[in-house]
Amino acid sequence: MKTQSKRRRQPLSPDSSPNPFDILTEEIVCKILDHLHNDPFATKAFSLTCKAFYFIESRHRRILKPLRPELLPRIFRRYPFVSHLDLSMCPRVDDTTLNVISSTWKATLQSINLSRSRFFTNAGLSSLFVNCSGLVEVDLCNAMQLTDLAASAIAEAKNLERLSLARCKSITDMGIGCIAVGCRKLRSLCLKWCLRVGDLGVELIALKCKQIRSLDLSYLPITEKSLNSVLQLQHLEDLVLEGCHGIDDDGLSTLDQSCKSLKMLNLSNCQNVTHTGLSSLINGTEQLQQIILAYGSSVSPKLPKVTSDLVKCLNAYSKLQSIKLDGCTVTWSGIKAMASLHSPVKELSLSKCLGLTDDGLSFLVQSHKDLRKLDITCCRKITYTSIDIITNSCTSLTSLRMESCSLVPKEAFVLIGARCSFLEELDATDNEIDDEGLKSISRCSKLSILKLGICSNISDEGLAKVGSSCSMLKEVDLYRSVAISDAGIAAIGDGCPALEMINIAYNDKITDNSLVSLSKCRMLKALEIRGCLGVSSIGLLAIAVGCKQLTVLDIKKCFNINDNGMLPLAQFSQNLKQINLSYCSVTDVGLVALASISRLQNMTILHLAGLTPNGLAAALLACRALTKVKLHASFRPLLPQSILGYMEAHGCVFHWRDKAFQKEMDPKGWKLHFGRSSSEVP
Repeated sequence: MKTQSKRRRQPLSPDSSPNPFDILTEEIVCKILDHLHNDPFATKAFSLTCKAFYFIESRHRRILKPLRPELLPRIFRRYPFVSHLDLSMCPRVDDTTLNVISSTWKATLQSINLSRSRFFTNAGLSSLFVNCSGLVEVDLCNAMQLTDLAASAIAEAKNLERLSLARCKSITDMGIGCIAVGCRKLRSLCLKWCLRVGDLGVELIALKCKQIRSLDLSYLPITEKSLNSVLQLQHLEDLVLEGCHGIDDDGLSTLDQSCKSLKMLNLSNCQNVTHTGLSSLINGTEQLQQIILAYGSSVSPKLPKVTSDLVKCLNAYSKLQSIKLDGCTVTWSGIKAMASLHSPVKELSLSKCLGLTDDGLSFLVQSHKDLRKLDITCCRKITYTSIDIITNSCTSLTSLRMESCSLVPKEAFVLIGARCSFLEELDATDNEIDDEGLKSISRCSKLSILKLGICSNISDEGLAKVGSSCSMLKEVDLYRSVAISDAGIAAIGDGCPALEMINIAYNDKITDNSLVSLSKCRMLKALEIRGCLGVSSIGLLAIAVGCKQLTVLDIKKCFNINDNGMLPLAQFSQNLKQINLSYCSVTDVGLVALASISRLQNMTILHLAGLTPNGLAAALLACRALTKVKLHASFRPLLPQSILGYMEAHGCVFHWRDKAFQKEMDPKGWKLHFGRSSSEVP
């Protein structure tokens, strides 16, 4: 096969005109395809160049992410050597589908993602694992229908190395025991929120699966009984015990084992663990690099604080690089102890830490000058003094998150740009930064993430400087930065070709001209313009034509966007997965047109005055990939139950909202929408 691939391919027919591509060997063509794998449009265009390229591309493809299960029969015929199959966009995957997959790619399949799929049972899984003996990675997150019978089917995967069962709430210790016996090669296992799995199941995993490197036991009802076995795992590197309320100091004090290989420990939200229990748990650990103790004090009735006793537990770990204490209460003794740590701390997260002041933070950063990442979000007692010392001491910072540091004056932001030239991420949301600060920050040429939401002192002048100097920007947040207008957005559109996400919601100076400017950003994937009253379908047309990678669009309360904006979206935005149309002027015609987008999965449709039950029903039936729809409760009795049943049977979940029509542009309270999962966006 290899010898044949190096031969020159024959022309497609004797009578065809000379084709310059005929001189390329199949091996060279495959090398070209290797460089196109991140661009689906380029790969598709390549395969359509000629029959020979179509054939080679079909044999070269190893990774597939089909839009819906109906496409699978065609995929089975075209791609014979698939090794990685992602079905996360296919909500309905039944046993028949799994049977066909297991017979088609029996010899090649190595990983499969079923994290958002339903309707399959233990029978389909059994066929998959018995036939596909080469499977090493399986994601079954959220498969709440699976029981211990499914777990026994998983146990057939003898070569499995990575398995995720997060939120498989019906699987018990018995099922986990089957997996432990059958899957001895497991290296990574996630059991987060498997609420029926206790000490017995975890002990069986620890006793049988000796190769485990990563173990997530978050929110399991376990105690110290199983931890003794877990700590005996000689290769364990990552251990997550977040929210394990059954673990306490008394139990941890009885541990007689230590895990020398442990590199990361997460004890977030462990209400009953203080420095005493922590000391017992990490005693003897030699490789610890990251420890996460977030939100312990915010929920614990004991209110454990970051004290010298807690930090002294970490003093012996010379390789410790990352400490996360978000939401904890910080004491002066704890600060002094952290400052005295001899380990090379590179990441420090103190978000929402009560008790953190200028004196404490300044003292701390002067002792850890090699910091690369610092999070002081909502630390409302720090002022110019802290920023002065941070920027003077930690000049190699690449990430600084300081949202809602309300006492930091505008002059402090000039220091950030002047002294931290390696900065790649800055979150200055809800701060006093002004144009002079932005001009200084524009010196950070490597900046890729810039969040400036609710910054009323910045204007087009400062943003223009950022746009002309920070060409590597990928994410920009200007939510409710009300002085920004089209001129500032034009500078971003002209100077930031790599832009992938931008939020300009609730800025009343934004018009269609801004959208025309952003249409130059070919890599744009997420656009939020909710509440921008000056935009219309004309601007949306420019976005649809220019930004074909667009996957998330929020046009809520853009009253001037109507059906004329939906038609170009339907024609050009075939990658669109999520859209919020609430309060727009879209009617049945526009919604039905939008439904032709094959990848559309998530729609929020509230208070569309021109929408009728018949139009909504037609759109729902036409949109085959839908997994989630938010509708006003008034439509529920008006839609045929047969349609709702059909949609739900194909994996679509309806969320009914009884919200009154809101006349105000911006509801009380603000929330930044980027950075949240799609399920959280209203």
